[in-house]
Amino acid sequence: MEWLTSIIYTLIGVAIGGALGFYFTKKRFEKELKENPPINEKMIRAMFLQMGRKPSEAQIRQIMKSINQSR
Repeated sequence: MEWLTSIIYTLIGVAIGGALGFYFTKKRFEKELKENPPINEKMIRAMFLQMGRKPSEAQIRQIMKSINQSR
C-alpha cells in the first residue's frame, strides 16, 4: 500500500511541476518576444535595400501592419 501512495505523490508532483514549468516558460517566452520582436521596421528597410530598392514609409507601415495582423 505504501508503494501506491508513493506513486500517487510522484504523479501529483510531476503534474504540478509540469504545469508550473509550462506557465513560467510561456510567460518568459512572451516577454522575450515583446522585448525583442522577430522583425522590425529597421530589418524591413535592410531587406528592401538588399534587393536594391528604396522603400517608402507607406510600404514599411503596410508590411508591419500585415505582420501584426497575422499574429
